Order: sequence, then C-alpha cells, then structure tokens
Amino acid sequence: MSSGLCFLSIFTAMILITSQAQYLLPITKHEPTKHFYTTLDIGTNVKSPLNLLLDLGTNLTWLNCYKLQSLTSLHNVACDSDSCQAIPGNGCNDKSCLYQQPNPLGSDNITGRVVQDAASFATTDGGNFLSQVSLRIFTFSCAYNLQDLVPPVDGVLSLSPGTSSFTIQVTSDIPKLALCLTSYGTGRFYLAESYYIIPPFDNSTNQIPMTLTPMRTDSGDYLITVQAIYVDGTPLLLGGVEAKLSTVVPYTVLKTDIYNALAQSFTLKAEAMGISKVTSVAPFNDCFDARNVSGNDMTGPNVPEIEFGLPGKTAGDEVKWGFYGANTVVKVSEMVMCLAFDDGGKNPENWIVIGTHQLEDYLLEFDFSTSTFSFSDSLLLHDTTCSIPSS
Repeated sequence: MSSGLCFLSIFTAMILITSQAQYLLPITKHEPTKHFYTTLDIGTNVKSPLNLLLDLGTNLTWLNCYKLQSLTSLHNVACDSDSCQAIPGNGCNDKSCLYQQPNPLGSDNITGRVVQDAASFATTDGGNFLSQVSLRIFTFSCAYNLQDLVPPVDGVLSLSPGTSSFTIQVTSDIPKLALCLTSYGTGRFYLAESYYIIPPFDNSTNQIPMTLTPMRTDSGDYLITVQAIYVDGTPLLLGGVEAKLSTVVPYTVLKTDIYNALAQSFTLKAEAMGISKVTSVAPFNDCFDARNVSGNDMTGPNVPEIEFGLPGKTAGDEVKWGFYGANTVVKVSEMVMCLAFDDGGKNPENWIVIGTHQLEDYLLEFDFSTSTFSFSDSLLLHDTTCSIPSS
C-alpha cells in the first residue's frame, strides 16, 4: 500500500501499513445470537472502540451513527469525490455520498452516509498482538436505523471481496484474510500475510496443514462447490452445488431435498450406533437422545461424521472437509441433542449456506489473488482450538 496510509501514534512514532505486515484482530462470540464480532478503534485523536459483526457478504462497513458523535475527525465523503465514485452503487443527497446495501440481520436495506476516519488495529507475528497501526483513511457508512443490531454490536464489518470492503482497504497488496472462529474465548481474524501460530503449530517446522479448493466470488459472496455430502462414508451425490460461506447464519442451511437426504442418512447411521431419535426441539427438525451417545472425545459427541466433498486443485480430484460431533450436533438439554443443520425450504436463493456452527475451530483462509479457499482439519483433532490464550 502507499505510504499515505499511515498515522502518527500517541507516541508520535510513524507506523506504516505495509505489504510485509500481517494484522490480527480479536474475535468474540455473542452466544445468544451465535454471531461473531471484532473490536475496531475508530477515530484519530479521540478514538471510539466499536464492536462490529463479522460479515463475509457485506460490501461496505456500516456503523451506528450515534456511536460516532464524539469523533472530531469524522467527515462526510462528497458525492463528486473519487472515494464516492469508487463505491459501486453509490448515491447522493445534498452533495453527500450515500450507500444502500442489504441488511444481513433483517429484510430491510440499510442506507447510510459514506464517511471517513481512521481505524486502528494490531500487527502480529502470527500468534501475538504486536504494534498498534492505523488505516488513516478508512471509508465506511454511518446509519441510524439499525434496530436489528443486538448489543454489544455497534455495526457490521465488511469482509467481502468487494472493492470497498474493510478487507480490500487494508490488504490491496496481499488480498487475503483468515478466520478462526472459536466456540469459546477469543478467536482470531487475520489480514494479509499467512503466518498462523496456533500451538502446537508454528510457522516453521510444524505448520497447520491446509486443504485447498477453488473459490468463486459473486456480488460480495464467497462460493465453493459441494460435489457430495458423506455421512460416515456413505455419499449423497449432489453433482456440484454452489455453497455460500457465511459468518452471520448460525447453522448450515440446506435446500429441503438435500436436508432431508442428510437427515435420513444421519438418523440411520445414528440408530446403528444405538442413538435413538426423539421429539424435535425448535428450531431444529431432527433430534436425538443424548443419553444414548457412547461418550465424548476431543471432537465432541461420538456421532456419525459428516464430510463435504469438494473439488481439489486438479480437475477431477476431490478433497473432503470433515465435521465431527462438536460441529454437527448441538445439545439443547441434558437429554436431547439435535442435528445442527436447518431446512432452508424448497426454493432458496442458495441451496447450501455454510453457517458458523460448522466453521468453529477450523482455520479458514480466503485468498482473492488465487481464488482459493483453504481449510484446516478441526483443530480439536490436534487438542487445540481457535482461542487465543489469555495473557
């Protein structure tokens, strides 16, 4: 990035955002909604720490205007400015730049003023928070009608591949992000270089093994192809269905016929293990007697394994993304656990939307330059998690 993306810290030392740096932001899970957010400092002299929902599908970060009133450095973006013109779908009102986009938490669109200020976050060596740096000119939108946000969340952080997203504003030289969503504690949100130190893994002799599959982006969404779903090795052939990756949907949503086939196969395999079906508990359709589970191991309850068959790097190859009990079922009471997938209806916009429960405790890397999505094995298999150890 250019040297214009810099700031003077409170210690008057100039720190540049550079193409050699890697950045790390903490991720917190909001348990009631199953959403994940990070904290970003907005402002130059006076800074306002804001909790922002992570959304892979939002093209421009948007914040609650009421939370920005103390910022003296915040300024509107003019309608005829290059910054406004660079945002696809921009609009104007009284010479101010406006932007409208879908609300990931509701049915109504969000319209906000496009504004700019500084945003501060930390560099990392792959495992630790290091120096505080700043994106001096951070472009985002400010809106008032945000009734769908649940405290402590103050807005939505754009992680899409769109040209105006937070991701691209920070990492235009190395367009790459990685997420490690944790089931507890503090997770990890990486930007730029790919050095990931999650003990027992390091960045030299014991790197985290990653599996690659092609990725496509469309209208701000990240899409991968699911060729088959396996339940304890038995395939449900799909013929190549595009799946959207989501950090907003809590449980993977499947088109009705795909869901029914998965639930039927999972039930047969579970019953063969002595796990009996019980009355469903909303919002889930298929639930089981948790008392029949033979026990838990490091990857959660001992239930049938679910795998997604995906294209490999070479044409005709298939790689598998495996999910175990911690990511396939959810315990709703001491006696009942349910299949952690949702029926999305007979004609949904996306036949498969992979939700956060399935993504927890996997390292996930999105590389825009190579159009690849990479994923680790469940870190639980290695007796570790995405959680950053408390200092």
